[in-house]
Amino acid sequence: MEHNPWGEKSDAKEGAEQVGGAAEQTKEKGELSAVDNTDSKSWRLLEKLVDNVNREQRRSRRWGIFFKLLTFIYLFGLAGFFLWSEKFASIEEISKPHVAVVQVRGVISDSSEASADLLISSLRDAFEASDSLGVIVRINSPGGSPVQAGYVYDEIVRLRALYPDKPVLAVITDIGASGGYYLASAADDIYADKASLVGSIGVISSGFGFVDLMDKLGVERRALTAGDSKALLDPFQPLSDQQKQFWQSVLDTTHQQFIDAVKQGRGDRLADNPELFSGLIWTGEQAVELGLIDGLGSASSVAREQFNTDHLIDYSYRPNAVERLAERLGVGVATHVMNTLGVTGSVQMK
Repeated sequence: MEHNPWGEKSDAKEGAEQVGGAAEQTKEKGELSAVDNTDSKSWRLLEKLVDNVNREQRRSRRWGIFFKLLTFIYLFGLAGFFLWSEKFASIEEISKPHVAVVQVRGVISDSSEASADLLISSLRDAFEASDSLGVIVRINSPGGSPVQAGYVYDEIVRLRALYPDKPVLAVITDIGASGGYYLASAADDIYADKASLVGSIGVISSGFGFVDLMDKLGVERRALTAGDSKALLDPFQPLSDQQKQFWQSVLDTTHQQFIDAVKQGRGDRLADNPELFSGLIWTGEQAVELGLIDGLGSASSVAREQFNTDHLIDYSYRPNAVERLAERLGVGVATHVMNTLGVTGSVQMK
C-alpha cells in the first residue's frame, strides 16, 4: 500500500470546508431568526397600537352618544317643566274671577301677531273662560289690513251677542288709528290715555310712478296683459283718468264700510263734526269731546273702575315653552355660526 500525503490533506480540507459551510448556514439561520423576531415584535406593537386606537375611538363614540342623550333629556325635561309650570300656573290663575285681556299690537295683517286668526282665537278663549268677568281689548296699533280688522270687528260683535253678561271694553295705549280704531269701535266702550292718538278713519293707497324716469334712462317697459286694466297701478306705466277714477271708487267704498262700522259701534255718541271721517287723528283728550272714545284710563284703571278688580289675565297668543326654547336655541346656533365665520353683529328674532 502506498502512502499519499496529498490525499490526507485533501480530506482534511474537505472537512474544514464542510465545517465552515455549516457554520455559515448556522450564522445565516441565526440572522434570519433575529430578523423574524424583530418583524414579529414590530407587528405586535403595530397591532397593539391599532387596537388601542380602536378602543379609544369606541370609547369616544360612547361618551359622545352619552352626552348627546344627556343633552336631549335635559332639553326635553326643561321644556316639559316649563309647560307643566305654565299650565299649572295658568289653571290656578284663571280659576279666580278676573278680567280677560287680549292684546292688539303692531300692524294688523294676516302674518303678524295682530292677525285675525290669532286675535279671534284669543277673544274666544277670553269670552269662554267661566271666571272671566269681562274682556279688555288692549290696542296699540297704527292700523293695517281692513279685511283683517273687519274679521275681528265682526267676531267681537258676535261674541258680545253670545255673551251679553260679559262687557267688552277697548283700551287704546299709544295709538289706536285706522284699522286699530276700526276694531275698537266694536267694543261696548272705548278708553284711552289723554295723549293717545285716536282716529284716522280713512283709507289710503300709495305708490310711485317711474314713467318719466324710464324715458330719461331710455328703458322700455314690456308688459303683456290680457285685459285692459290688468296692469292697473303699474308704476312704470302712466295712470289714466279712467283708471284713477276707478281706483278712487274702490277706496271710497272701503272708506264707507269703515264709516258704517264706526257709526254702528259708536251710535249717537259721535259728535256732529264733518272732519270726523276725514282721516284726521286726535289725542285721547280731543277724542273724548268728539265721541270717539268714552273716557280716559289704562287697562288697570278701567278694570278697577268697571269690574272692581285688579286681577287681569292676558289671553293673547304667545309661543309656548317649546317654541320659545326652540327660538332661543335657533338664535344661539345662528350666533355661534356667525361668530365662527367672523361675522359681526347680533341676531334678533322679532
